[in-house]
Amino acid sequence: MEAVILWVLAAMVLLPALWLTIGALENLFHPAINETFTTEVMDMARLRADYPEAYDLVAYRRVTNPALTRAAFRLVVGWEILSALALWIAVIGLFLAALGLSDPGAAMIRGLVASAMFTATWCGFLVVGNWYCYWFGHEGAQVTHFHMTLWGFAVMILLMLGFLVL
Repeated sequence: MEAVILWVLAAMVLLPALWLTIGALENLFHPAINETFTTEVMDMARLRADYPEAYDLVAYRRVTNPALTRAAFRLVVGWEILSALALWIAVIGLFLAALGLSDPGAAMIRGLVASAMFTATWCGFLVVGNWYCYWFGHEGAQVTHFHMTLWGFAVMILLMLGFLVL
């Protein structure tokens, strides 16, 4: 039973590792795809164009300096890479634990920390996006970030339940 639980936990950590790895690699090798939206959100461009009354109330939050928006994007990409690496380390540890080759408790702790990093990525986007009022034109991004947050929390809950069972 212990091995089955560990295999399931490994699979549940593997999936966000795959997802985040793809996203981080896209951001690393094709930054223009998402960097454009980072700049647009921080500039509050859609808010300014479509909701000028609301924009007037919060325009002081706007960041237009290309060096700052590029630095913010690079910080996010760096965090994504670090989080993806943590997830892969956790996946390997959980698979090794399922095979009886490493300590299950340590593997689940690594999984929990890595999953918290994954979840913090999306929580961070929600908080920063809220500051820049991104629900005024980037609703799809906000919904995606919310779903990713829930996915991360679900994996964390499964890992914590694994501690109780094992």
